[in-house]
Amino acid sequence: MSVKRFMPDASKLKEEILEKYPTKVAKKRGKGIVINDPEQPKEIQANIRSIPGIITQRGCCYAGCKGVVLGPTRDIINIVHGPIGCSYYAWLTRRNQTRPETLEDENFITYCFSTDMQEDHVVFGGEKKLAKAVDEAYELFHPKAIAIHSTCPVGLIGDDIHAVAKKATAKFGDCNVFAFSCEGYKGVSQSAGHHIANNGLFKHVIGRDNTEREGKYKINLLGEYNIGGDSFELERLFEECGITLVSTYSGNSTYNDFENSHMVDLNLVMCHRSINYVAEMMEDKYGVPWIKVNFIGAESTAKSLRKIAEYFEDADMIQKVNEVCERELSKVKVSLEEAKPKTDGRLAMLFVGGSRAHHYQELFKELGMKTVAAGYEFAHRDDYEGREVIPSIKIDADSKNIEELKVAQDPELYKKRLTEEDVAEMKEKGIEFADYKGMMPDMDHQTFVIDDITHYETHKLIEAYNPDVFCAGIKEKYVIQKMGVPLKQLHSYDYGGPYAGFEGAVNFYKDISRMVSSRAWKLVKAPWQKEKETTPEITATYVA
Repeated sequence: MSVKRFMPDASKLKEEILEKYPTKVAKKRGKGIVINDPEQPKEIQANIRSIPGIITQRGCCYAGCKGVVLGPTRDIINIVHGPIGCSYYAWLTRRNQTRPETLEDENFITYCFSTDMQEDHVVFGGEKKLAKAVDEAYELFHPKAIAIHSTCPVGLIGDDIHAVAKKATAKFGDCNVFAFSCEGYKGVSQSAGHHIANNGLFKHVIGRDNTEREGKYKINLLGEYNIGGDSFELERLFEECGITLVSTYSGNSTYNDFENSHMVDLNLVMCHRSINYVAEMMEDKYGVPWIKVNFIGAESTAKSLRKIAEYFEDADMIQKVNEVCERELSKVKVSLEEAKPKTDGRLAMLFVGGSRAHHYQELFKELGMKTVAAGYEFAHRDDYEGREVIPSIKIDADSKNIEELKVAQDPELYKKRLTEEDVAEMKEKGIEFADYKGMMPDMDHQTFVIDDITHYETHKLIEAYNPDVFCAGIKEKYVIQKMGVPLKQLHSYDYGGPYAGFEGAVNFYKDISRMVSSRAWKLVKAPWQKEKETTPEITATYVA
């Protein structure tokens, strides 16, 4: 039975939110809060500095580089040059899983490598300590590669981590040591760290192995981090459909796979923001085309698999993909029919990083749930409005701090996979290359799109809509639950998952139907609600 809900006036709610801010803050935040209209796209302000004093969801540049992009790779030793707290912050927090082929294969994900900088290293420099740590890691494990990640103090004191890496590579001979200047303050969010990680991998790793892999149709999956085992489900589907997965960036990934990833026929991009740089550079240098896909949601998974089959134009593959999709969708239908009576008509909000705030709306649609508000922590305008707006985006000072690689065609390895006629023919089939339409065109009229949402704005949205589920991260989890709203972490899945592919959709249906059906949340009273009767209301005034 569908649940009917009262929906507040979005325009009045936006005014109510902004009127509590000081004038300058209200003007700035107003540009980052958009009432959506898919027929008349609006410009949203994104990828700018968070306002000092607000409680933001964002992470830092280091978190994006080490924590997101490099962290899920099992056979690269990631050494954090900085205080131990930084390394601990990025240690196993995202539940990236991996599956070595044998028990003897390298797997460093469970380790925490850090130089543990102290005050004397900040004063006198930490390069010697870093070099010693690199030597020790090599002597203990003899890895194929060591990645060095700098945190805030390193950038402030000027340690040359790249010189240390270069000397170590020459010294070892059989170990590629490379460094990332990903100090936390560099850039406005973890997006800067993604860009730096992409650049580093392209400069130091991609293209080192030109071996032709076995397999008829070779792809890379970019922007899939195997949280809760998502990659395992997708690997199962690719194998059954006759698709050869060379490398995933970077869930369940290996260093050797990265080295050889430029030899594929097609790149698939899942998380547009975190990995589009590699996709673009690989196309420029090696001619590998890329398409945007979404494996979150049963229908989206089927659509993406069929898109891949259409690209390769293989009748046997098209038939096999259709068989797999029909079989899996029939299983999904049974679970959906069980869950939907409990979820139909309920409301959801999603404020998470990457493309998740967009992709997971597909799963909620399948459940009959309406997404009334969504946004990203570290998006750029093109993640919201689509890549067509990229030429109009102004490059600010923070973005200029990040190196832009000049990539030229490789004289020996560049191979144009598609002619202009091929591209036109594919477009008629619904396959568009190097394109992403963004989140806003897929959201309903009069829904909220908010970039870098503040804690105050979150509180006001929950107060106005009383959503049945809120999707965010660990920093928001407990405050929102104290407000009587269940929160589903979509950064780490709260020990659930996988949620990708067909089996992932079934898992998600079950988890969400349980969450929205539980009566426990309606019995929760936040501490500030209990104390309201005895504590005078706190007020504040601002100087305009």
